[in-house]
Amino acid sequence: MRTPRHFWKAAAVVAAGLSGALVLQGMSGQQHTGDGPSADKPGPVAVRAETSALRVSGDGTSASLGKRDTKPFSMLGVTWSDPSARVAGTVEIRTRQAGTQNWSRWTKLDGDSGQGESGARRGGTEPAWVGPSDGVEVRVDGRGDGRLPEGLRLDMVDPGSGEVTALEPAVYSLDGSGTPEPPVTGPEQGTGPGTEPGAEPQPDGAVSAPPAPGPGAPAPSSPVTSSGPPEPEASPSGPPAPSSPGPSVSVPPAPPSAAPAPPITGRAAWGADESMSPEEPGYLPGGRVEAVVVHHTAESNDYTCAQGPAVVRGIYAYHVKQLGWKDVGYNFLVDKCGTVYEGRKGGVDRPVMGAHAYGFNAQTTGISVLGTHTATAPSTAALTSVARIAAWKLGQYGVDPTATVTLTAGGSGRSYSGRTWAKGAQLSLPALHGHRDGYNTQCPGNAFHNELPTLRTWAGGPVSGLTLKSVTGAGRAGTTTYTKGAVSVNWSATTPAALVAKYELLVNGKVAATTTGTATSAKAALTAGTHKVAVRAVHQSGRTTTTAAATVVAETTAPAFTTKPNLALRTGTVNTAAVPLTLKWKATDGAALKEVRLTAPTAKTYGPTITSAPHTAKSATATKWSLKAHDQAGNTATASVTGTPVILQESSAKKSGTWSTKSSSSYLGGKSYTSSTKNASLTWTFTGRSVAWTVSRAATSGKAHIYVDGKKVTTVDLKSSTTKYRDAIWTRTWSTSAKHTVKIVVAGTSGRPTVTTDALTYLK
Repeated sequence: MRTPRHFWKAAAVVAAGLSGALVLQGMSGQQHTGDGPSADKPGPVAVRAETSALRVSGDGTSASLGKRDTKPFSMLGVTWSDPSARVAGTVEIRTRQAGTQNWSRWTKLDGDSGQGESGARRGGTEPAWVGPSDGVEVRVDGRGDGRLPEGLRLDMVDPGSGEVTALEPAVYSLDGSGTPEPPVTGPEQGTGPGTEPGAEPQPDGAVSAPPAPGPGAPAPSSPVTSSGPPEPEASPSGPPAPSSPGPSVSVPPAPPSAAPAPPITGRAAWGADESMSPEEPGYLPGGRVEAVVVHHTAESNDYTCAQGPAVVRGIYAYHVKQLGWKDVGYNFLVDKCGTVYEGRKGGVDRPVMGAHAYGFNAQTTGISVLGTHTATAPSTAALTSVARIAAWKLGQYGVDPTATVTLTAGGSGRSYSGRTWAKGAQLSLPALHGHRDGYNTQCPGNAFHNELPTLRTWAGGPVSGLTLKSVTGAGRAGTTTYTKGAVSVNWSATTPAALVAKYELLVNGKVAATTTGTATSAKAALTAGTHKVAVRAVHQSGRTTTTAAATVVAETTAPAFTTKPNLALRTGTVNTAAVPLTLKWKATDGAALKEVRLTAPTAKTYGPTITSAPHTAKSATATKWSLKAHDQAGNTATASVTGTPVILQESSAKKSGTWSTKSSSSYLGGKSYTSSTKNASLTWTFTGRSVAWTVSRAATSGKAHIYVDGKKVTTVDLKSSTTKYRDAIWTRTWSTSAKHTVKIVVAGTSGRPTVTTDALTYLK
């Protein structure tokens, strides 16, 4: 492949020269590392690279680069001559923070970045962003896995001056320092043991012939510059205009999809330097996408959303400049904020052939989420975007994202789980699967891989997790909701709203309201009667799911007081400001009574089965008691009663026999009558519907007979183990108000004949 001498602007290269799997962290401010344009003056940017050959052990199973000083660099990776080779052992690096003696911890590099790209010049690890550094140490342990590949070297890149996009190393920790070994300068790129042999075609059947390395490849030790790409723009709505391939390439059609396209940030918007990859795009030999393969870029998640375009530019540059690929390997990339970036050129709506899944590139499209997702799953925003892309691309070719497809292996291989196959084998794989399902790699990480069943459902439908959260009318009893007519229905779903076409509110199986996929509630008006209300979710695929139906009763009939409110005196301690009484009522409803509320003279709420409540009222004062009955539908009815408690002192009674007067502040009015004479009596006459006799009680108190309207009704015993004053000991209530007489007669109880009376109270 002819490699242009132009590179990229520093804003694009903070992590660019060796990207792919960047270790990134945020760093505030901007940094300028040499001569060149400032952040606000785009222009050519000098990029310097330095390589050092690794010392390989005599048996070829280990290699190292001792601790040493270096020229400034911010990114590194270990590469080797044969692009088809793989380091099966462990590759680890540590670096020294520039201008300090602080060495990072040892960091393991992914030992294989080759994904079947025709014409690759070198093999290599995924690169690591380490931040400004001036010292390095490398160790490679291949023992137990055979000999290491030839031409092992360390590639270090100084991204040059310009805007450094606030990236900071993720690997630094104070791990001690030591005296560095003298620097060992290895061969520069293409001049020594690192010289690559001609690359063999890979097993995916690329449309374009593999190019031979040309003399235009830049030497890393020499500055290379170019005009910078345009600054990133906001994501357009929908896919960007496809790149225009040359006339020698037959461009397959872009069929319509059953699913809508998500917003995609095009190559120009994320700042792709197209002069880096002048080759025409290639397309899938069969002209259709059979499956989607998901990846992660296998390093730090500590990048900001604003840095997403820079990370993508870095991956692009690493694939093209360091490994010699024709373009970035992935068809799409997604950052943690859900922004989708166009990957390999040729048209996002075309079956572009990428370099992301060895042996299966010719039948798949690749989506990579920026970051590592071994222990932590991608964000919901990222997963949503992956599902949207997968649904859209598979929908162009009639492939169900939840289905299993048959792929033909372009080469022999082994999966991460140990499944093996020969070239030409027919493999059954999910239409949406992880890189590890078709290649021996951890990618896309355990946590991401565990999300794939959810992703398939999100992409293919139906809507998952649909739950009817509430049906709001006026009230609810058991599982039934009641309303006068209007009802508000609330629901939730776990499928992201971006993948939901619409929601439908069903009343008795018919659509009563339709909402967008972002809605979580809807309203409807119901006619009188009993109804079944449910919510139906329509996935963008057209698949539907419906909640269980809720019962809703619509009615407008008000409740009724079948027993009007009424008052009755009750037993208890009597005060002039608080005469004990009972408020009684009975309310009913044709559908469901909710509650009865006392609104005056005080506020209380009673359940639907309660028909009385104790209260007190001020004596000699008319008090109105107002009640309001509520049914579950919100209908109401009101009723009230007015009563005046009147206290009749003993002096107003007609006396018979011997009675003496006792004075005390504990008595009503400060006085009471007492008698020990058998058959002594007091008689009161009043007009009312309820009466109570109030006495004082003690252990020596005796009994008394009570006559109402000339008839003996009961005998009461005033004896009490504790002394009580103003105690309403007996009551009587009639259905209506009328004139009555109450007479109390001393019974003359043996040994305790005394009766002390305090007052007679009645309701006027």
